[in-house]
Amino acid sequence: MKEIISSLDIGSSTVKLVVGEIYNNELNVLAVSEVKSKGVKKGIIVNPEDALISLKEVFSRCEEILGIRINKVILTIPSYYAEFIVTDGSSTITNEDGIVQSVDIVRTMQACVYNKVPNNKEFVAITPIEFTLDGSDKKIKNPTGMKASKIKCKAVLSLAPKKNIYTTVSLLENIGVDIVDINFGGVADYFEFKTPEHDKKNTAVINIGEEKTEVSIFKKGILVESECIEIGGKNIDRDICYIYDISRKQAVYLKEKFALASKRNASTSWSEDVLTKSEENIKINQYEVSEIISSRIKEILILAKKQINLLTKMEISYTIITGGCSQINDFNLIVDEVFGKEMKVYKVNDIGCRHNKYSTVLGLIKYYHDKLSFRNKLAYTVDENDQSELINNKKSNNNSILGKIYGYFFNS
Repeated sequence: MKEIISSLDIGSSTVKLVVGEIYNNELNVLAVSEVKSKGVKKGIIVNPEDALISLKEVFSRCEEILGIRINKVILTIPSYYAEFIVTDGSSTITNEDGIVQSVDIVRTMQACVYNKVPNNKEFVAITPIEFTLDGSDKKIKNPTGMKASKIKCKAVLSLAPKKNIYTTVSLLENIGVDIVDINFGGVADYFEFKTPEHDKKNTAVINIGEEKTEVSIFKKGILVESECIEIGGKNIDRDICYIYDISRKQAVYLKEKFALASKRNASTSWSEDVLTKSEENIKINQYEVSEIISSRIKEILILAKKQINLLTKMEISYTIITGGCSQINDFNLIVDEVFGKEMKVYKVNDIGCRHNKYSTVLGLIKYYHDKLSFRNKLAYTVDENDQSELINNKKSNNNSILGKIYGYFFNS
């Protein structure tokens, strides 16, 4: 059985669906589908009928690429009013040999959750901090294979308002898709870029999205705080639209294809001809529009930095900045101004998805694989029959370049 996983991210700008295979602990992207979001505001579904149209389209496109039905996904959810509780639980080792097995770890983590979820919240995830065996003070990260009669776990329980989850679950069920796992976007972003060094220290993750900027705090790899700031890339677009009296489509083009995030390297002589809403032809030089963008990005980063300080008093060793806005040329120069030159702007490097707008949907696949590996289980959402059909579909195309690529990924 191959570890083929489908991941869904419902954003304010676009809905993204990625199917990938984990092979030798590396993610190979097999299919990407992206459609414009409808009925979604700041990551929350506000119009289910419109959102359903986007969901049907994104699945249809991906299924057309792969030639199979996608009926299971892992899903990111927004962290509005998320809650994080430190909890513990214990269980007895019942097998004859007294050896800790993955089933014992799962049972212990279930004990951590039991009677800990308030009625107005929904369980999202549980992340183990440490385990102890037989009352010992020795802290263990993974006790699998060790001998003991009793196992205890200290963990962080992640909760979210039911309304953040239930509408999406209902819509996906409507089109015949089951959700096999969920987590916050900040966790997915962290797993997309994390290194062993991140897991040893404290890290902040900033994702600048279309309508919101999500700030998450990780203590040695575990999400402990998260907050959304209601400002994002759309505010940059509005600034450009207002100042030049142009359409949002033109503003997005200027932001993504012409301007720079910092005016430091911007040119006063390079200009673009643009038609205003009143049908007047004007010239916009790169320096002027970059100055507008620079001002707003700087504001977003300063607000994010303040939010980090409000969320935690811990020393932050690393800050990961991602999201679509971080792809604007010279974005790193503004980061240097706000956070200092030691800060690093991370880039998504997965073939087929080399853009930071995909960090969440890709990172969720890596998170899910890591979670199942910890429990000694294979991670997949595409079952054996569909995998066979997928392999056969691609083998029939192996004379094409795409067919050869799929053959490389799938053949043993």
